[in-house]
Amino acid sequence: MTINKNVNGTELTLAVEGRLDTVTSPELESVLKNSLAGMTKVVFDFAALEYVSSAGLRVLLSAQKIMNKQGEMVIRNVGETVMEVFEVTGFSDILTIE
Repeated sequence: MTINKNVNGTELTLAVEGRLDTVTSPELESVLKNSLAGMTKVVFDFAALEYVSSAGLRVLLSAQKIMNKQGEMVIRNVGETVMEVFEVTGFSDILTIE
């Protein structure tokens, strides 16, 4: 998994490539933990995300809970496979997906 991080004022954009699973989710969790302070908007770009597991979903849910208190979180460019996971798990109702 590769994470490309871009900060523009109080907006954080994370482009995630590859697989977000048990092995890679701690890396995303660490990036978020060190980056969310002071952010009012977090954008995930999942154009190159191939797969998300329950461990990845847990990290996204945790980020969503934090951002509910300090701003907003948006997920963009979700591929068919990842969108199917969001829909089956009900995350499509919890997350803001554009």
